[in-house]
Amino acid sequence: MENQDLNSRSGRILATVVREYIQTGEPVASMVIARRGALGVSSATVRNILVQLETGGFVRQPHTSAGRVPTDRGYRFYVDLLLEGRRPTRADAMVDRLRRETGETPLQDEVLAHVSHLLSAESHHVGFALSAPPADARLSKIEFVALASTKIMVVIVAEGGQVSQKVVDVGEPLSPDDLRRAADYVNREFHGLPLVQVRDALLARLNEERSIYDTLMRHAWDLAARSLARAPHEQVLYVEGTATLVDFAEEAGVPLATFRVLIGLMEEKQRLVRLLTEYLDGPGLTVVIGAEHSDPSLQSLSLVASTFDDGHGIGSVGVIGPTRMRYSKAIAVVDEAARAISRVLTPSN
Repeated sequence: MENQDLNSRSGRILATVVREYIQTGEPVASMVIARRGALGVSSATVRNILVQLETGGFVRQPHTSAGRVPTDRGYRFYVDLLLEGRRPTRADAMVDRLRRETGETPLQDEVLAHVSHLLSAESHHVGFALSAPPADARLSKIEFVALASTKIMVVIVAEGGQVSQKVVDVGEPLSPDDLRRAADYVNREFHGLPLVQVRDALLARLNEERSIYDTLMRHAWDLAARSLARAPHEQVLYVEGTATLVDFAEEAGVPLATFRVLIGLMEEKQRLVRLLTEYLDGPGLTVVIGAEHSDPSLQSLSLVASTFDDGHGIGSVGVIGPTRMRYSKAIAVVDEAARAISRVLTPSN
């Protein structure tokens, strides 16, 4: 039985099974479906349809005396229904919230950090936000901040608000005034240039005769070059969810193995980045359910993600959690977050 072979009544019964199982975590009995589905049919009719749905691979029966639970195929049918009937989210409320919390001209890292937290809190799953690839990012400004002893924190702000930070040990103490003048050197000469070009120019100057530049200028070149060594090739991933995930796992009875996989994804951020690169091949929402993952270790999870445009490139936001996910809530909040980020980071939208 294919999705298109389900008649209206079978589809409504399957949708009822999915909704009830998501809500309770218990196998759904035919009597419950007949009562909750508002179908006007008997439990016997429901049982017959459930047998057909089980034969088609949309539901399964954990044991003979139990009700049914949805399979990944059943979840997919339900999610496709949600996506077909979905109306675009206006996102006004989240836009207002982000602007209150990050200001009218926010930096990208502030916005994405807030969004990953909001997604986790709203969905009770792992929330994430991935910045756009920065290969074409241009230098807005650089700052050098004294920490302790000889260590300096270098803050690089790219146009569009993307921020990266790195701590560098220069081997000798530098005063705040020296650091300000050193940053001024870099900003005057390289503002607006691609980060890759800035890095290459700095490395070239460092390889020239040492006597050409004074000590402070060489410190400026060295600090900036070391901080830009990898920055142009990296996307920044913000992930939230440990606290809410623990609470949800206890409340919803999430299997320990699933919980461990989720925690592992939070710790191995590059693995999640690779997944998003694999799945998100166009704009808009993407939902990956259970067995649809190519990696067997992820087949107890579902992912809901969407893309956003920050005015300079395409990033992504989303949630990832057990297949028994409140898909309607996850889809709505992820769609709202993607639209809100695009509007906040590109105010003309």
